[in-house]
Amino acid sequence: MAADQPTVMLPGEVRMPLVGFGTWQATGQAGYQAVRDAIETGYRHIDTATMYGNEAEVGRAVRDSGVPREDIFITTKLPPERVGQEQQTLEASLAALGTDYVDLWLIHWPPPDAAGLATWRELLAARDTGRARAVGVSNYSTDELDVLIRATDEAPAVNQISWSPARYDAQLVAEHRDRGVVLEGYSPFRKTDLNDPVLVRVAEAHGVTPAQVVLRWHLDHDIVVIPKSVTPERIRANFDVFGFSLTADEIRDIDALAA
Repeated sequence: MAADQPTVMLPGEVRMPLVGFGTWQATGQAGYQAVRDAIETGYRHIDTATMYGNEAEVGRAVRDSGVPREDIFITTKLPPERVGQEQQTLEASLAALGTDYVDLWLIHWPPPDAAGLATWRELLAARDTGRARAVGVSNYSTDELDVLIRATDEAPAVNQISWSPARYDAQLVAEHRDRGVVLEGYSPFRKTDLNDPVLVRVAEAHGVTPAQVVLRWHLDHDIVVIPKSVTPERIRANFDVFGFSLTADEIRDIDALAA
């Protein structure tokens, strides 16, 4: 793992970089090249999913990058329609990715049965065998997290949800922290007006773009963020967010965009 990247520690001494590369809708050769560009830029956290249909391209890009597998954090996700086929699905994901393990395996959406309790037990079993170094969920409410925690005494390592300044919710952040669940945000620019005067002002103060401000805002809240792009310039810009930090007043002003 690149030493100069901020990370968060997951259970089992698993370090997860705070900035990852999202691959939703990045398929085929374009998807492969985007992941290659991301790794060359410096990303060491790649987010995919069975549902995305691009695990083979992601795996090939990781192998072709020349970066050791253990230096790249790979997340994939189990689709809800695979309930009852968890282990077979994971084996298929590992085969497509060309790896013996993933660093994080998530339930992509809550299945209908008690927040996916049976599925959660299968993810824990995969973690215990080492095929997934850490396990978690995506798109879960706090109540659904609590169903899993109460039944198994095991909190998901991560809950990946849609997150942006427009969705900021201090109580939701606190609920995750209280449970020891890392909040990971996807779609950081969705419903975000990058021309908002607050974002423009903060960006000008730091000599960066409003999009970079949004990503830095995640980091300054210790929230994992996975921007996605297939454009090399944007891939690089989205990673160039470690050279500045927001002030407490700037963070507060951006938080207030959700009001």
